[in-house]
Parts: sequence; C-alpha cells; structure tokens
Amino acid sequence: MLIRLLLAAIVAGLLSGVLMTGAQELKVTPLILHAEQYEGGEDTHHGNVTPLPGLSRLAQFVSPVTAAHAHGDAEAAGGILFGLNRFGGTLMANLVTGAGFGLILLAVSLLTGTGITLKNGVLWGAAGWLSFQFLPAIGLPPELPGFPAADLVERQTWWIATVVLSALGLYCLVLREAAWAKALGVLLLAAPHLYGAPQPTDIESNVPALLGAEFAVAALATTAFFWVVLGLLLGGAMDRFGRAAQ
Repeated sequence: MLIRLLLAAIVAGLLSGVLMTGAQELKVTPLILHAEQYEGGEDTHHGNVTPLPGLSRLAQFVSPVTAAHAHGDAEAAGGILFGLNRFGGTLMANLVTGAGFGLILLAVSLLTGTGITLKNGVLWGAAGWLSFQFLPAIGLPPELPGFPAADLVERQTWWIATVVLSALGLYCLVLREAAWAKALGVLLLAAPHLYGAPQPTDIESNVPALLGAEFAVAALATTAFFWVVLGLLLGGAMDRFGRAAQ
C-alpha cells in the first residue's frame, strides 16, 4: 500500500509539473524575455534570475518556478540545464520539483494522520502554496532579471526559515485545537516578517516597476495553479486507493 501511495504522489507531481510548464510558457516566460531586453552591463548577480529570491542553485529546485527563469545567455551558450534549451530545462526542473512536492504532501499527510482526499485536496494545495510561495514572497517577491537583490546567503537563509516557520504555523492553526497552539501558529507565521527580509541597499533598476509587479503576480498565480492541481490529483489518487483497500 505504501509503495502505491508513493507512486501516486510521484505521478501526481509529474503531471502537475507538466501542466505548470505550460502555464509558465503562457504567463511567466514572456515577462522574463521582456525584462531581459532592459538588462545591461556585466553584473553577473543581476544576470542570473532567481524564481524566489534567496534561493541558491540547489534550493531553486524547491520551487516550481525554476528553469523558465534562466538567462538567455545561458541558453545561447548551449543550454540551461544538462544541455537543454529554456523550455526543456523548465520542464525537467518542474518534473523534479513536482514529484518532490507530491512526496512532501504525502509525508505530511501520513505524519499528521490527516488524509488527503479529492474534497480537501485544494486545501492541501493551498497550504503548500502559502508555505512555499505566498508567505515567503511577502518579504522576497519573485524578481525579474535586472532587479536589485540583497546578499544571496542572507536571502537564502531567510527564505528557508520562512518556509519552515510558515508550515509549522499553518499546522498549529489548522490541525491543532488547543488555544495555545493557535496562538503559537500566529506567532510562527508572523515571526519572519517581524524580523524582516534582507533588502538591497541599491534599488535602482532599468526594468520598469510595472513589469516587475506583473511578473510577481504571474509567478504566484502559476504556482497557485500548480499546487491546486497537485492537491486534487493526489487527493483523487488517495481516494481511489482507499476504496480499493476496503
């Protein structure tokens, strides 16, 4: 039974990653290509794009918005990921992250004893989106090429801490009944934002602010789509295996 659940989580993640790639091509990638037209100079920090600021190359695989943000120069040099072009690298990265997030949702479900079903799959997906995308983006919104950014290690540390604290906070608020747990959940959600995300000292950019705002909305919207699809697919699979076991 466990093997079947693991396979279901991986398949649900892979399918979600495929659909996510299509959503990125429609909404996210065009904005990145537009922003690249404003880039200039030899600043390698601004020449590399991070889907969720604060992530290193390794940590970028924790976000469905990954290889679509690769810089055009890398593609021209022969590929952005294992020699693949922009679209191929995006697809591969989203397949990996989709499968990983599917396994994470399954693990949380098993550890907490709370089942994922077709009825509550959207809520599970929403919890994942809040923890990994929306709440961290309050302090470090998705950024385009050419946008200024604070020190990478500082952003990376803050982002990871925010994801962990957000997930724990949602657990306390949603799955625990005690009043102290609710209060702790609110505190955990607020803590990283009260501390404050690292910000750049120089905020000058050639990229129009309106374009940056459009990108942030598009990135968050497409990741919300990813998480909802993942929750529904995994919930439907678990419902089916539950009925088969009866």
